[in-house]
Amino acid sequence: MTKRLSLAERLAADEKNLLLDEIVKQSDWSLFLVQQAVLLFGRRGPFSCNNLRDVLPELGHGFLGAAINALRTAGIIEHTGRMVPSTQASTHGHRIAVWQLTPRGLAVAAQRDLARAEQQRQAA
Repeated sequence: MTKRLSLAERLAADEKNLLLDEIVKQSDWSLFLVQQAVLLFGRRGPFSCNNLRDVLPELGHGFLGAAINALRTAGIIEHTGRMVPSTQASTHGHRIAVWQLTPRGLAVAAQRDLARAEQQRQAA
């Protein structure tokens, strides 16, 4: 049996969906930056959003989490099962996930490395 949502719950869900739509409308460039940072840190080993926030520009509220979720859904990263405290002051140290590249993510990173090396070779 499906639980019926109250009006307040439906409004809250609608508001959440509008926020997610706004996050998704961020530029492709912002998503590209997050992907590049994830591939860089992922090649080095497990990472969290703490690592990424240190190297990324301000992306707008909620964008980094949405981008991470998109990479997880795409099979590029996976949760390690570990959590660490957030270093972002506004979160008051709540726990965040530690991620790692999947075999697919490692293949994407290797392809990008090869493409970059080819570009550098052609430029020389």
